[in-house]
Amino acid sequence: MASLIGIAGGTGAGKSAIVRGLVDRFGGCVIDFDSYYVDRSALPPEERSRLNYDEPAAIDAALLVEHLTRLTRGEQVPKPVYSFESHARVGVRPVFPARLVIVEGLFALWWEAVRSLLDVKVFVDASPDLRLIRRIRRDVTERGRTVDQVLQQYLGTVRPMHERYVEPTRAHADLVVVNDGPVQEAVERVITAVRGRKADGLATIAAY
Repeated sequence: MASLIGIAGGTGAGKSAIVRGLVDRFGGCVIDFDSYYVDRSALPPEERSRLNYDEPAAIDAALLVEHLTRLTRGEQVPKPVYSFESHARVGVRPVFPARLVIVEGLFALWWEAVRSLLDVKVFVDASPDLRLIRRIRRDVTERGRTVDQVLQQYLGTVRPMHERYVEPTRAHADLVVVNDGPVQEAVERVITAVRGRKADGLATIAAY
């Protein structure tokens, strides 16, 4: 039976780095919210670029919950492949069931339907300045954005949506990790939390 760890937190908090550290240590599969943005291919490109992608409504929550539920049953799922340049889905990639499923994204702790599936809920935090710096680096190098575009989106939607939707989910976390130093330290704190849980599947994975 699969064990699910939820990794939530603001943009640039270092969620993906922690996820990579966990996968390197334990293996497993990853369900990232970035793959579950609602497909906007039916909209004109200029209209897609004006949408708010930093609120829960931007995520296809129904499909996300369906896929998580199927993974807990040991079923393979077709995770969408999402393009941040076109704001549309461009295919699917199979995700195979694993003993450890890591659920990662801004809103990983937003929906009760998702939280109820998680064995461990983690909120990753870092200072706003550090998160912004990481966001700029990522979007410029990986998503083809300019610094001005990143800053415009950050001020227009990212920061206010963080305060409205992301920060409040901290209250649902079993563990809050401040990720402002070496990422391995944050990974070790998550592993310690996993070891402290009662779920047999998690205890077995963490013992490796």
